[in-house]
Amino acid sequence: MQIAKNTVVTVDYKLSDAQGELIEEGREPMVYLHGGYENTLPKIEETLEGKTIGFEETIQVEPQDAFGDYDPDLVKIEPRHRLPTPLEVGMQFEGSPETPDDDEMPTIFTVTDIADDKVVLDGNHPLAGMALRFTLKVTGVREATEEEIAHGHVHGAHGHHHEDDDDAEGDHFRSHPIH
Repeated sequence: MQIAKNTVVTVDYKLSDAQGELIEEGREPMVYLHGGYENTLPKIEETLEGKTIGFEETIQVEPQDAFGDYDPDLVKIEPRHRLPTPLEVGMQFEGSPETPDDDEMPTIFTVTDIADDKVVLDGNHPLAGMALRFTLKVTGVREATEEEIAHGHVHGAHGHHHEDDDDAEGDHFRSHPIH
């Protein structure tokens, strides 16, 4: 079966920087719904369109086609008392934008420095500003279910589980697991 819109694609991958330094080797394969559902980078979908199981390729994705350029305006300093304890460098929190806008999504901030009564939070994606190399190997392709198409993502193994969703309202910052 060829990869096309509304197929579920399983891909083993390695992610490196432009110099070939390994950033991540997927312990679990990436499983996504193909066809513009924003479940993976558009350049990955473009590369895999029409391919079949066994296809292998290494592609380079520039920052503008990956996680964007690094934006120094997304770095902010917060009073230590506004964040939970214990607090460690690398922890991530969801924060509201500086100027609330109904159309703007909350930002994930990573703690990059802790000093006495201040904490430095960086809202840039950790890979922002980097050219990335993806080594991809297609290991599975199947038709998506009607439910997956309706929801715009894969369900089941390595996919999304609705019963695990946490819709709880929280404080200004909400903690996220570190990968």
